[in-house]
Amino acid sequence: MSRRCEFTGTGVMSGNNVSHSKRRTRRKFRPNLCNVTLISDSLEQSFKFRITAAALRSVDHNGGLDGFLAKCADEGLSPNALKIKKSIRKKQKEAAVA
Repeated sequence: MSRRCEFTGTGVMSGNNVSHSKRRTRRKFRPNLCNVTLISDSLEQSFKFRITAAALRSVDHNGGLDGFLAKCADEGLSPNALKIKKSIRKKQKEAAVA
């Protein structure tokens, strides 16, 4: 399992530890990944994701999983999230027609 957010694509970055004497050693900046279960309102189903805490705040800010995926660009999403986004969009179109 990679250290990458399924919604934003945020991954491990590298940089330097800088001591008081300005000596530099390499280090890694790891994302704050959380295992969460989010519920889709239109599909009435729950899904498990591994996302960053910042992405979780964005999901809450956009009104849940459906609202977040509707506004999110397809480039940063994982294949699993893209599949769910497509099924949510399909279900919302069916509900609009009916």
